Amino acid sequence: MNKQYTLEVIAHIHNDFHEKFGIPRQSGLADVESYIVFEKSYSMPEAFRGLEDYSHLWLIWQFSECADAGFRPTVRPPRLGGNKRMGVFATRSPYRPNSLGLSSVKLEKVLQTEEHGTVLVVTGADLMDGTPIFDIKPYLAYVDSHPEAKSGFAEDFVNYALTVECPPSLLDIVPKEKQAPLLQVLAGDPRPAYQHDEERIYKMTYGYYTVHFKVKDQTLTVTAIE
Repeated sequence: MNKQYTLEVIAHIHNDFHEKFGIPRQSGLADVESYIVFEKSYSMPEAFRGLEDYSHLWLIWQFSECADAGFRPTVRPPRLGGNKRMGVFATRSPYRPNSLGLSSVKLEKVLQTEEHGTVLVVTGADLMDGTPIFDIKPYLAYVDSHPEAKSGFAEDFVNYALTVECPPSLLDIVPKEKQAPLLQVLAGDPRPAYQHDEERIYKMTYGYYTVHFKVKDQTLTVTAIE
């Protein structure tokens, strides 16, 4: 029997990623701070009792910007240059049957606020600002961590990172607490993998700032921050 199921949005995430370009390709790669704000039906303190004893959480969410794109049995992973097809279930592509995402984040604080009730402060999210969240679950290291696991074609990019050069005069425009996360995002190489034009100036938004940069010989140079 082909049953239909409905998922209810329980929260939205808010952070400095206001567009897709520049969001880390996986969770945990940049310590960008995010706030998870719950719908009123789920923001009561008793629903979070004991959560502060955990260090990490799983987030189940939707690729809301791609939700109408539909299922694709094969996709072109950006890390493979966009010119090699892999099965969608061998990737974390958004073009999935239900457009669901799964991310592990670090829980920093559980706040009680007058306006929104319970709010979670997390770092390491790879979600765009405003992304709907369907559920959260505690991360259990003794069952969720598998150091011996194989990572398929993604294994080649485990230690991938660019060297980032940013003049202090530019970096100081950004609030101090946001500087290190920004550098982590840039080191992860925000460019599409098929872009190799050394003279091209790229732009990405980070909070209220627009960051301009170029890449040559595995070195990313920030040329302007506005």
